[in-house]
Amino acid sequence: MRFNFTTKGMNKTVNYEGEPSYRLSPEWKLYTSAVTSSLSDKFYERAETRVETLRKLIAECDPVFVAQLAVYARRKMNMRSVPMVLAVELAKVHRGDSTVSKMVSGIVQRADEITELLAYYQMANMRKDTKKLNKLSKQLQAGLQDALNRFDEYQFAKYNRDAEVKLRDALFLVHPKAKDEAQQVLFNKIVNNELETPYTWETELSALGQTKFASENEKEIAFRTKWEELIDSRKIGYMALMRNLRNILEAGVSKQHIESVYETLSNGDAVRRSKQLPFRFLAAYREISKNNSAYAGRVLDALEQAVTVSAENISGFDEDTTVLIACDVSGSMQSPVSPNSKILSYDIGLMLAMLLKSRCKNAVTGMFGDSWKVINVPTQGILSNVEAFYRREGEVGYSTNGYLVIEDLLKNKQQIDKVMMFTDCQLWNSRNESKITNLWNDYKKISPNSKLYLFDLSGYGNTPLDITRDDVYLIAGWSDKVFDIIAAIDRGGDALAEIKETVL
Repeated sequence: MRFNFTTKGMNKTVNYEGEPSYRLSPEWKLYTSAVTSSLSDKFYERAETRVETLRKLIAECDPVFVAQLAVYARRKMNMRSVPMVLAVELAKVHRGDSTVSKMVSGIVQRADEITELLAYYQMANMRKDTKKLNKLSKQLQAGLQDALNRFDEYQFAKYNRDAEVKLRDALFLVHPKAKDEAQQVLFNKIVNNELETPYTWETELSALGQTKFASENEKEIAFRTKWEELIDSRKIGYMALMRNLRNILEAGVSKQHIESVYETLSNGDAVRRSKQLPFRFLAAYREISKNNSAYAGRVLDALEQAVTVSAENISGFDEDTTVLIACDVSGSMQSPVSPNSKILSYDIGLMLAMLLKSRCKNAVTGMFGDSWKVINVPTQGILSNVEAFYRREGEVGYSTNGYLVIEDLLKNKQQIDKVMMFTDCQLWNSRNESKITNLWNDYKKISPNSKLYLFDLSGYGNTPLDITRDDVYLIAGWSDKVFDIIAAIDRGGDALAEIKETVL
């Protein structure tokens, strides 16, 4: 067996639809739960339930694996909240070596993550008294000490917010040893609230927002001038630029400045450095699609170019490889990924599917709900292809009849090398007694070399087929980095093997 089940048949269970499915081992379950969570409520599960699931699984898993997963989720999958949960919860149950301190040092990539981690520590320990952050784990403390020595004044000042836990609190609690005299001067500035206010686009616009103008026209000119100044300064981060595209267009900046925005958005190096999750591009694309600016089309082109960078490293799909890409558009996939987001699990599935489609020479695409429908789209135009699918939402209904994908292949005797299903894995059959496992077994008789890849987008802890077999693979997450696992599988590995290569 490829995974750590010890008794055949012991991993059988039922999913949320009451359909027979397969229980994952603790490590697999922790992996899928962690990389598919923004700690928002999901269709089948509330956020606090997910945290409790993570907490229980951490206690069941090897501490080094938990630490590696946290660093993998932060650095590879570009997640922020979940790695902090893993760090704090592991610190509660594991002591005695440097595993936790190395993990903490590895996941803290921004200055504000020091205070966010401490805020979660305070909440997770349910501290109510005055000293809410006392008795800090020694290993958490050691990891934060290392982190506090990595940031400069600008980075500290940028995130020195008046929150529940402040940088000043972190210094008093963690007691970092300054690496040199300059570092000690910086720590003193934090303690005395003397950090120099940094130049950021937020502070610039905030100051302008406090200004009283003689007329609305004067105000419009001032904001247009400020946006043009900010664009020229090139000090707006990539994500901030994407989030403010509508504001920039509505400010009426010049064609020259739109060209500058275009160049920044479409620059491959800038895209790679920004480490954006693919659905961020989709959110921006949808926002600008509704804008009536004459330059909106130019911005949409830039976003299309940018998102192709996310797909450039997808490998394993040469001209001889046939692929079927099936997207789950059922009702359970209609849940937002976070409370303040308009992006649904359904959108993430479509986004990843179209990224993959853009790299496949021979691919059939479609979606399933009550029925399965082939919807072929061009190879180029990742974001426009997502929207093409989205406009057809409802055509196949809202059930989770993923078995129809395999049934159709079987009926047509169509041989496909790689069958890719983007789903929350809560598949069932609302029509008859046919089971996807039986259909897959029958299909393998006519296409013995076919492989099935389940892209788990929700992490509920079970799969519709047994992943201990050598032709069914599980991959989870919302980042384009999930496709690296395909390459690992082609080399004879799997997702867990990739995580276990993470260096602490």
